Amino acid sequence: MKTLAPFLTSLVLAVSVIAIAIISVQNATPVSLKFLTFQSIQIPMGLVLAFSAGLGLIGMALLQPLWGIAASGRGNSRLEDDAEFFVDDEDF
Repeated sequence: MKTLAPFLTSLVLAVSVIAIAIISVQNATPVSLKFLTFQSIQIPMGLVLAFSAGLGLIGMALLQPLWGIAASGRGNSRLEDDAEFFVDDEDF
């Protein structure tokens, strides 16, 4: 499982980069983003997708250690619960 996770991560990242490249080539018209009363300058759709993907990757990279800290505070309650079901009995 430890060798499958980096492969799947690389695969998802490669597919998203390819999709951004294809969409940006086919749709080079400038777009502007609106959020509430704010509006951005007009930039190509490929740059919007690339910036969004980059911010998402950076955000997840920053949040993962925080999730690890929160999970370590709870302890291994799930593993302790599973231990009750997997007891080796010689009664079989």
